[in-house]
Amino acid sequence: MEHRTDPLGVDATHPRFGWRMRTAGRGRKQGAYEILVAGSPGRLAAGRADAWSSGRVRSSESVAVRYRGEPLKPMTRYYWTVTVWDIEGRRIGDGPVAWFETGLMSTDGVAGWDDAQWIGMKGKTPNSPGAPMLRTQTRLTGRVREARLYLAALGVYDAYVSGHPVTVPQDGGTTRELLPPGWTNYDVRATYLAYDVTNLVAREPVVTLAAVLGNGWYNGRISEGSTYYSEDGNALALKARLLIRYADGTTQSVVTRPDGSWKATDAGPYRADDIYDGQTYDARRELPGWTSAGFDDSGWSDTERVPYESRYPHAQLLAYPAETARLMSRWDRRPQSVTVYTGVTGEGKGRIVVDPDRTVTDPHRAASAPITLGPGDTAVFDLGQNMVGVPRYRLRGPAGARVEFRFGEMLNDDSAGADGPEGSVYRANLRSAKATSTYILRGDRHGETHQDSLTFYGFRYVSVTATERVTIMGLTGKVATSAIHEIGTVTTNDPETNQLISNIRWGQRGNYFWVPTDCPQRDERLGWTGDTQVFAVTGLYNADAATFLDHFQDTVVDSQAIYGMDKAQFTGVAPSGRYNFPGGGSGWADCGVILPWTLWQMTGDPTVIERNWPAMTRYLDWIRQQTGDTYAGQGSLTGDWLAPQKTSAQLMSDVYYGYVARLMTQMARAVGRPTEAAAYEQLFTDVKRAFIRKYLSTEGGTVTVRSSLGDASPIEPGADPDQKTEDNTQSALLWVLKLGFYDTEAQRRALARHLADNIGNDAAYKAAHPHSSRVKYAENTLSVGFLGVNVLAPVLSDEGRADLAYRLLHQDALPSWLYSVQNGATTVWERWNSYSQDDGFGPVSMNSFNHYAYGAIMEWMYAYMAGIARDPDSPGFKRFLLQPHIDPTGRITHVSGSYESPYGEIRSEWQVEDGGRSLVYEAVVPANSEATLRLPAVSVDSVREGRTPLERVDGVILTGHADDVASFRLPSGSYKLTSKLR
Repeated sequence: MEHRTDPLGVDATHPRFGWRMRTAGRGRKQGAYEILVAGSPGRLAAGRADAWSSGRVRSSESVAVRYRGEPLKPMTRYYWTVTVWDIEGRRIGDGPVAWFETGLMSTDGVAGWDDAQWIGMKGKTPNSPGAPMLRTQTRLTGRVREARLYLAALGVYDAYVSGHPVTVPQDGGTTRELLPPGWTNYDVRATYLAYDVTNLVAREPVVTLAAVLGNGWYNGRISEGSTYYSEDGNALALKARLLIRYADGTTQSVVTRPDGSWKATDAGPYRADDIYDGQTYDARRELPGWTSAGFDDSGWSDTERVPYESRYPHAQLLAYPAETARLMSRWDRRPQSVTVYTGVTGEGKGRIVVDPDRTVTDPHRAASAPITLGPGDTAVFDLGQNMVGVPRYRLRGPAGARVEFRFGEMLNDDSAGADGPEGSVYRANLRSAKATSTYILRGDRHGETHQDSLTFYGFRYVSVTATERVTIMGLTGKVATSAIHEIGTVTTNDPETNQLISNIRWGQRGNYFWVPTDCPQRDERLGWTGDTQVFAVTGLYNADAATFLDHFQDTVVDSQAIYGMDKAQFTGVAPSGRYNFPGGGSGWADCGVILPWTLWQMTGDPTVIERNWPAMTRYLDWIRQQTGDTYAGQGSLTGDWLAPQKTSAQLMSDVYYGYVARLMTQMARAVGRPTEAAAYEQLFTDVKRAFIRKYLSTEGGTVTVRSSLGDASPIEPGADPDQKTEDNTQSALLWVLKLGFYDTEAQRRALARHLADNIGNDAAYKAAHPHSSRVKYAENTLSVGFLGVNVLAPVLSDEGRADLAYRLLHQDALPSWLYSVQNGATTVWERWNSYSQDDGFGPVSMNSFNHYAYGAIMEWMYAYMAGIARDPDSPGFKRFLLQPHIDPTGRITHVSGSYESPYGEIRSEWQVEDGGRSLVYEAVVPANSEATLRLPAVSVDSVREGRTPLERVDGVILTGHADDVASFRLPSGSYKLTSKLR
C-alpha cells in the first residue's frame, strides 16, 4: 500500500494498492482482481467489507491500483486483501491479510493534533550549550488497548516513552532511527512520524514522554544560505501527540503544550551536537531516570511556544511517506585491527611509533580486544569498511577523563597531500568538519557505554585519544541508512568486480540517508541533484527506494519555488540553499524531470508524473524563455563534472535539454496528454537540428563532434586551468549516440568508431592526437565525468561493443572503476584519482572517498551483464528484457542477477562452459509478466530447454535471430536453457 508493506501513519486520501502473484505454473496471468478494505480482518469478505470492495475487476493491473472507497478516517487501522483470478477465470487465491494505518490526515498542523503546539525550552538561547531535554508524565485512566505517538521536530529528536527508546520494527525485531524526522525545506514543509508504542505505554500506570532535541539540519551551518537559516540560530522545537485508546472505548491524549505540563532543561549530558562537527556527551551530567515516571523535574524550566506557524504561515506539516533512516544491526562493523602509537618519528610528517604490545592485527581479537590508552597515546581502529552511522563504545576510566573519537576514511602514507604522519588517520578532505565524538566519563568502575544519537559520521577509521588512562572496549560502527530493503543482487566469478559491486552498495547505504546525499563525511553532505539522477536507476535496482526518491522529488519541487531562478529552474541542491548556484544548471537541475521519469519506468506507477507535471512544464518553459529559438540548453556551471577529458559545458547542456524534452514526450503520452507530447517531440526535434548544425562537422569527409566549442566547468576545483576542451570526447560521443543526434547511419557508425578509438587510446590514436589529455592515460580507459558515467557502458553495448564495455570494467589503470578497488577502496570515490600511490591524495577542496555517482555502472551490470533490463515501452517490468551480455574477454564466465520487480523476483544467471563454446542460462519470469529473451546463440535450434528447442516449448514465441543472438518472447515461469556459442 503506497509502495510500502503494512505502513503506519499514511496520509494518502486515495492510496494505491499493489500485489504480486506467486505460482509454480508457467504462463499464469492475472485476468481479474477484487480488493477488499475493512476496519477489521473479520469483515474481509465479499459483501461485508465496510470501507471498500472494488468488485471483480477484469484487469491485469496489480501496481498502484487506486482506492475508490469510503473516505478514510484519520488515525485508523484498516485491513485489506485481494483475490485474483487468472485469464481463464480460475481463482488463483486470496492474498494474506495486510493492513495500513492512516496518520492525522491533515496538512495544517492543526487538524488531528488535538491542540498540540510547537514547544521548546523557555528562555533557551539558540546555539547556547546543551541540547534541550523535554519531558512530561501523565497517569493512565484504564487498561490500554493501543497507543500511537505522532512526533515532529524543528531539528531532530531522540524520543523515549516510559523510560524506553522509541523504536521501529526491523528484521524481525526493532531498531532505533537516527536523526528523525529527517530534512526538509522547513519554511515550506515539516514532517512527522507515527509510532506504535502500545507495548511501552501499557507497562506502567503512569506514562512518560521524553525527548532530546538536536540541531540536525535545522540549526547549523549545513543550512547556511537557506531561507530558514539564521546566523543567531533557530529555536529547536518538538510537536507531539500521544494518543491512547483504552479497552473501554475511551481515549486520552498527551500533547505538547506550554501549560506547565512539560518541563525542560539543557543542563544534561548532551553538551554539543552538529551534523558536521559531531557530538559532545558529558556523562557526569547524566540525569538517571529522567525519561521515566517519578523523576523530580521541579528544578527544570518551563516550556514555551515556538512561533513556527507565524514565522512560516504557509508551511505544511505532513506525514513522512518513505522509509526512515535507521540503525541496521546486520551491517554493524567491528574493528579488523587496532594500532596503538605513542608518538611520531622521522623527518617531514614522519611516521607513527607503534606500540606492538597493544597493537592487535588479528581481526578476531581486534573485534573485542580492550585497548588501554594514556595521555599522549593514540589508538587507530580500522573497521575494514567505509561506512555511515555512529560509533558505539564502552569505556572505563576516571571521572572527568575526556576521550575523543575522530573519524576518517583513509590512513596517511608518505605521499603528497598527507595531513599527518604515516599510519595516522587522514582527515584533510573533511575540510572544516570536525567529525569528532567526545565523551567525558562519569567514572563508573563497571564501565560506561555510549552511542551518539544527534549526529552522524562517514568513516572507516577511528582515531582515539584520552586525557587520562582509559580502557576502550567493544567499539562498534553502527550503520545507519534509509536503503533498508535491498531487492537486487549481482554477483560474478570475478573477485574484483564483486568488490566493486560491494563498494557501490555500501556507497548507496551511506548516502541514502533521509535524502540522497553526495557524500557523508565532509562539510557538505547535501542532496546534490546531479548525483541523484545519475545514480537513480542503480539505486532502485539495489533497494526498495521508490518512496525515498519520490519524497526527495517533493523536496526538489519545493526547492524550485524557493531557490530556483524565476521560481522555475530546478536546483543543484535540495533541500536548503547551501551551494545552490544561480545560472546554468544542466545535468543537475534536470533531476526534476529525470527522477520522475526514472521512478515511473522502474515502478510502473505514473502518479509521480501527474503530481510533478506542473513543475516539470514550468522548468521546460523556463529554459525555452532563456534560449528561445536557438534551442540551446540553459548552460552548465558543472558540465561533465570531474571528467579527465574536458567537454564543452554548453554542449552537455544542449544534450540534456534534448534529453529532458524526449522524456517529457514519453511522460506526456503516459498520462494522456497527446497535445503536449507532440509539442515536446517537436522541441526534441528542434534541439536535435540545432545541435547538429552547431556541433556536427563533416569537413574533410569525416564526421566530428565539436565538443571543444566552449569551456568546460568554470567552477571545478582542482582542474588544470591550462587543460582545453577537445573534439570527439567520450561523453560528447556517448550522448550524441544515445540521443541520435546525427543525420545518417553512416555518421552513427563513424561516431561509434570515434568512441572506440578514444577508449582504445592506442599508440596510433595518441600519435594522431598529441595534444589530447588522453595521451597520458593507458589503453582501454574511460575518460568521462559525472554526466557520462551512466551512459558509457550501455551505449557501448547498444552499439555492439560489449567487448569495450567489459574491457573498461576490467581495467584497473587510471581512470577506471577498478583503480580504486586496486587501491583498497571499500566505497566508490568522488574522483577517479581521489588517491594514488604516485600522486597521493586528490585536492582536499573536493575529494570524497564515499561518493556514489560513479557507481552508476551498476545499472549496466543489472541490465546488460546480468541482463535484467526494463522495456521502456512497458514501465514497471510488466514486460521486460532478458538480455545477458557475455564477457568477450573471457574473464567473467559466471554472472547471477536477481531483482524484486513490482511483479515479483526476476532472476537471470548465466555460465559459459566447454571452453567458451556453450552457455547455460537460467531465468525466472514472474507471474503476470512476460519477457523478451535475447540470448547469444549460433542458431535458433541451439537454444534448448533440455533436449527441446526453445521455439517449440509451449507459450514461447520465436521473434528472430540476428548477429548471433536468438530472440524469444517468454511467458512467466522458470527456465533452464543451453545454447551453443560461436
